[in-house]
Amino acid sequence: MAVHTAAHHSSGQVLPFRESLLAILGVSFVTMLVALDQTVVGTALPTIVAELKGFELYAWVATSYLLTSVITVPIFGRLGDYYGRKPFVIASIVVFTAASVLCGAANNMLFLVLARGLQGIGGGMLVGTAFACIPDLFPDSVVRLRWQVIMSSAFGIANAVGPSLGGFLTQYYGWRSVFYVNLPVGLLSLFFVWRFLPHLRHVEHESKMRLDWPGALLIAIVLGSLQLFVELLPKHGVTGTAVGLLVLSVAGAYALWQWEKRCPTAILPVEMFRNPSLAALFTLAVLGGFTMFSLLFYAPLLFQGGFGLSPKDAGIIITPLVVFITIGSITNGRIVSRIRNPNLMLYVGFALIALACLGVVVSTHAMPQWLLMLFMTFGGLGLGFVMPNLTIFAQQTAGREHLGIATALLQSLRMIGGMFGTALTGTLVSHMYASGVRNALDNDHASKWFPSLGDPQILINRDAQATLLGELAQAGHNGAMLLESAREALVAAIHLGLAMAAVVAVLSLWQSRRVPPIELKRKLEPVMHVD
Repeated sequence: MAVHTAAHHSSGQVLPFRESLLAILGVSFVTMLVALDQTVVGTALPTIVAELKGFELYAWVATSYLLTSVITVPIFGRLGDYYGRKPFVIASIVVFTAASVLCGAANNMLFLVLARGLQGIGGGMLVGTAFACIPDLFPDSVVRLRWQVIMSSAFGIANAVGPSLGGFLTQYYGWRSVFYVNLPVGLLSLFFVWRFLPHLRHVEHESKMRLDWPGALLIAIVLGSLQLFVELLPKHGVTGTAVGLLVLSVAGAYALWQWEKRCPTAILPVEMFRNPSLAALFTLAVLGGFTMFSLLFYAPLLFQGGFGLSPKDAGIIITPLVVFITIGSITNGRIVSRIRNPNLMLYVGFALIALACLGVVVSTHAMPQWLLMLFMTFGGLGLGFVMPNLTIFAQQTAGREHLGIATALLQSLRMIGGMFGTALTGTLVSHMYASGVRNALDNDHASKWFPSLGDPQILINRDAQATLLGELAQAGHNGAMLLESAREALVAAIHLGLAMAAVVAVLSLWQSRRVPPIELKRKLEPVMHVD
C-alpha cells in the first residue's frame, strides 16, 4: 500500500477538478440514498401496515431506524477520524443497500422493524462519515462552500421528490418497490465511491488507533434511552417508563462526561465542548433541528388535515420549502465567502425561519395560496442559510484532528433537536386535538365515535371520512359539522405547536451572538493520502 502526501492543487482541493467532481458525486449519491429513504418510506407506511397487519409496531418502523442511526453517527464519525473515511463509506453503502433489500422482502412487521434497525446502522455510518469527506477533499473552506452546494442540492432533490416518488411507487408497483429503489442508487454510489473517493488519513492519528468502547456504549445508552423517551411522551404522556428512560439518559450523560474526561482516546473529546465557538454552534444545531423538523412535519398536516387541501395542492404549497433549501444553500455559498462577517448569515437565516413559522401560525384556510407558498419560501431560504454554515463553521473551528467527530456531532445534535421538536409539538397537538374533538362530540352526544375521530389522520383519509359521515348521518348526527370542529381543533393545536417553534427560532437568533466571529480562512494543511 503506497503512502504519500497528497499534492494540493492551487485551487485548495486535494484532487484535480475532474476527480474532485466524480468523488463528490459519489458522496452525493450516498446522501441521496439516506434522504430518499427518510421521505419515501413515510408515504408507504399506511399501505405496509395494512398488508403486514402489525399496527402495534407501526411507529417502530421509523423508531428502529432513527434509534440505530442516532447512536452510530458519532461513533463512526470518530472512527473516520482515526482510520480514514473511505472504508466506512463503502461499508455503510453495503449495509444500507443490503438492509433495504431485506426490508423489501419482509413478510411480517417484526422482520421489517429489525431490517429497518440494520438500515439505520448503515444510515448512521453514512451520515457520520460522508459529510466529513468534503473537508478532506477541500481543505480550503472557501472552495469547500462551493463544492458543498452539490451535496446540499442532492439532499434537497431527494427530499423534494421523496414523498411523490413514495406515493407513485406504492400505487403502481407496491410498497416493496419503495425499498428496492435503494438498490440501483446504492450500486451507483458504491461504484463512484470505490473508484473515485481517495482514502485520506491524517498523520496525527497514526499513533492512537484504539477505539473508546466504554464511551461508545455510553453514547448508545444515552441516545437510545433519550430516543425512546421522546417516542413514548406524545403517545402515553408522563409515565413511569418514560421518566425511567429520561433518568437513565441523564445518568448515562453524566457517566459519559466523567469517563471521557479521563480517557486518552475519547470518542467525544471533552475539549470540544469547552470551546465557546463549538459549544455555541452545537446549541444552534439542536435549536435549528427543533424548528426545522417541527415545520417539515406539521406544516403538511396543517394544510391537508386542517385546511382540507388535497395531497396535490398541499404538496404544491410545501414544494418551495424544500426547493429553497437548495437555492438558499447555493446563494449562501456565493455570499458567505465574500462578506466581512460570515456570522451575519446565521442571523438572516434564523430570522427567515422565525418569519416562516409565524406565517404558518397566522395562516387560515382562506389565505391565498401564493402567500402560504411565500412563507414556505422564507423557511426554505432560512434553512439553506443556516444548515451549511453550521457545518462549515464547526469544521473550521474544530480543526483537522476533530473534523469527523465535530461534523458527526452536529448532524446528531440536529437529529436530537428534531426528535424533541416533533415530540413536544406532537404531544401538544395530540392532546389539544383530542380534547377539542372530545368536547365537540360530547356536546352532540356522539362520544362513541371518539375512536374514529380522535386520530387526526381521519382528516386526511377521504375514504374513512365518507364511511364515518355515513355512520353519523344514520345515527342522526351532523357529521359535516363534527368534522369541521375536528379540523378547527387540529388547526388550533398545530398553530400553538408552530408558535413554540417560532419562539425557538427567535431564541436561536439571540443565541447566534455567542458564536465568535468566524473567518473563512484559506488554509491548506498536509493530508496523508493512502492509495
